[in-house]
Amino acid sequence: MGIHVIKMPDIGEGIAEVELVAWHVQVGDTVVEDQVLADVMTDKATVEIPSAVSGKVLALGGAVGQVMAVGSEVIRIEVEGAGNLKEGDAERKVAPTQAKSAQAAPVSIATAMLQEAPASTPAPASSRAVAPAQAGNGNAARNAPATPAHHRAPGDKPIAAPSVRHRAWELGVELQYVPGTGPAGRISHADLDAYVARAARGIPSGGSDSRYLERSDEEAVPVIGLRRKIAQKMQEAKRRIPHFTYVEEVDMTELEALRQRLNAQHGKARGKLTVIPFLARAMVQALREFPHLNARYDDEADVLTKYGAVHLGLAAQTEAGLMVPVLRHAETMDLWACAAEVTRLAEAARTGKAAREELSGSTITLTSLGALGGIVSTPVINRPEVAIVGVNRMVERPMVRGGAVVVRQMMNLSSSFDHRVVDGMHAAEFIQKVRGYLECPATLFVE
Repeated sequence: MGIHVIKMPDIGEGIAEVELVAWHVQVGDTVVEDQVLADVMTDKATVEIPSAVSGKVLALGGAVGQVMAVGSEVIRIEVEGAGNLKEGDAERKVAPTQAKSAQAAPVSIATAMLQEAPASTPAPASSRAVAPAQAGNGNAARNAPATPAHHRAPGDKPIAAPSVRHRAWELGVELQYVPGTGPAGRISHADLDAYVARAARGIPSGGSDSRYLERSDEEAVPVIGLRRKIAQKMQEAKRRIPHFTYVEEVDMTELEALRQRLNAQHGKARGKLTVIPFLARAMVQALREFPHLNARYDDEADVLTKYGAVHLGLAAQTEAGLMVPVLRHAETMDLWACAAEVTRLAEAARTGKAAREELSGSTITLTSLGALGGIVSTPVINRPEVAIVGVNRMVERPMVRGGAVVVRQMMNLSSSFDHRVVDGMHAAEFIQKVRGYLECPATLFVE
């Protein structure tokens, strides 16, 4: 038997180090050739590390959240034959790492985002101050702190007899918070009595409702993987870019009427239109007059690169975090082509199947929180771009038209700009141009 060492591969693009974001194997597991061992994240993408051999895992080279250099040891596998570990290196062992110590949700290949960000050191997984007791773990329940309320894992229901449940209801106690000492974490009357007794000093005079119990539990969550990249990107953008935000309201009544009419006539055959394709078209039209906003600024070389092509970043919230898939050559798309591509990109980002090139290279970004868009927002520029257009919630509001108060569909645009290269007047003129197209949507189709 021999030992085969797999090292961190050179992923290209001058990348010197990556972050380990997920292990798919543990010490003692048997693996086969081409099986995915781990996920690592670069500044732009998440990449899977496959096994080059079949064998048994002896040691893992790092913990989830650790930044590893290209060429460093990832894993040791016991194999049939000689392996590739030199005899002189045999004594230099890698401390086995338990993959579950700080494991985040696995991130799929090429689920990624964003560019330039310095590395930082994650909070250690062992820094959890109080771990919530898991249902079915009697020892964890017995060893839990005396005063704080306890949560089971999401979806785990407390196990208790009907009489215990009825008594808990009478006491106003939620069994989800009560540690059980019976088999599989079963809650007994004694557990309920002990819980009420321990919590008594934190109960207000009105009764024993567990919603008002004093709590002192804490949980330290390591910021790793995509969330770390997002944090670094946002910090760098705010640190280096002097943002200013301009807010304008837009009367969307005519556009909404047009959108609904088009959906009624063509929705079944060509797909439903949201507001996004109209916004994209309005931005494309306006950028023809303001090309310096469709640009990327290299603040180290002091060079502003303006682009004829509009590669529109679409800020999208996913379970893994914020991503910015790119609608490439938006200037070439009609409403339905734009709608179809937006839908495809959103699904790719949501499911973690977006390719690296679909998550980089944007020249200006559009961000929207949809129904949660609020009245005003202050979006952060997607560096090194110089502008981001934010969409707030569309609502019916009373407006004065021709001396009469009428109900109109109104929406605010909250947009941020890089004040180093964009003057306030030009930013305002650009948004007013976008507003003009949206308020008179027929002009979107007039060349």
